Amino acid sequence: MRDAYIVSAVRTPGCRRGKGALAQTRPEKLIVQAINAAIEKAGIDKGAVDDFMLGCAFPEAEQGLNLGRIAVQIARFPDSVTGATVNRFCASGLEAIAQSAMRVMAGWSEVCMAGGLESMSTVPMGGNLPRPLPDWAKEQPDVYISMGITAENVANRYKISRQMQDEFAYHSQMKAADAQKNKLFTEILSTVADRFVEKPDGNIVRETFVQDFDDGVRADTTIEGLGKLKPAFAANGSVTAGNASQTTDGAAACIIMSEAALSKYGVKPLAKLIAYTTAGCKADEMGVGPAYAIPKLLKLTGKNINDIGLFEINEAFASQAIYCAQQLGIGDKKEWAIDSQSKRINITGGAIALGHPLGCTGSKLAATLIANMRRKGVKYGVESMCIGGGMGAAALFELCE
Repeated sequence: MRDAYIVSAVRTPGCRRGKGALAQTRPEKLIVQAINAAIEKAGIDKGAVDDFMLGCAFPEAEQGLNLGRIAVQIARFPDSVTGATVNRFCASGLEAIAQSAMRVMAGWSEVCMAGGLESMSTVPMGGNLPRPLPDWAKEQPDVYISMGITAENVANRYKISRQMQDEFAYHSQMKAADAQKNKLFTEILSTVADRFVEKPDGNIVRETFVQDFDDGVRADTTIEGLGKLKPAFAANGSVTAGNASQTTDGAAACIIMSEAALSKYGVKPLAKLIAYTTAGCKADEMGVGPAYAIPKLLKLTGKNINDIGLFEINEAFASQAIYCAQQLGIGDKKEWAIDSQSKRINITGGAIALGHPLGCTGSKLAATLIANMRRKGVKYGVESMCIGGGMGAAALFELCE
């Protein structure tokens, strides 16, 4: 099987649902900017791309039809470039990368593009018209329950205290704030956004502006402040808005090539996607997914936990991220604290600070992980996340010299 090389990987800023900088920007505009930036960084013609696979967790309304195909048309790719949309909830963006890479590995394509998108300001969590199957909802309601309740289940079953969750959340915010201060988010593209403004005469006009940073980071966060927040999902619970991921808008994209294409276009690769896998778990504790997926990935690739220099483990909730790290043997504070010189987990902050734009996250984290691997000179990096419904996904990337 051939190797699949990632030659560019970019993302828009992640901005808060409803109140953030991208809230009034159509999702199509976000993904079009991401794919155009990925192509520009790769330095190839749009016609070189065979197919675009787009991850989206709620592909409906403005994100509906087949936005994977529509996006390349809006971006004025040639008609020869095809597109599709894939949904694996929180891993949709990573699933898109994996499926595109597999085409290259199998010899079916030489150049593919993959990405992820979610405008949570536009399409609400759960979609506009959720319709669970009544009979199955009676038999197995856990499939449909709130993700916040699954985070409470993890905290209660595995004794992840409120104090542990708040401390982890604090460090996520501090790492993200430090990364912003030191301009470490080199994967972010300056994104043109829209806002609608009412003028003194009563007319509402659309204005454009450029957003180039994640607007959910709270540099003034304190553990004491987090401790004052009320539980968000259960009256006596421990999961709060402060130790859970932010609902966010964003898009990301990457270009994947074969070795033959690298030579043909004279492109230098960033990283190789070595392997990707998924694993199932109980739906009512879906957050533990990475604790199953990462060991499965390591067994598949013949690696062990100490071979991995960096991890991006999506912080859907602090409770599940902590538990997964513990189960993997990397739960010690030195692995994730901002002041640790040996930290490996989410070294520039995670979704608690930077947001979790559902279908975008898998592609977004890949861009962040590869940027950090290159900056730190780390050979192997793992990306993983939990998935609604009871799954985990994980991918191994190898740095190209």
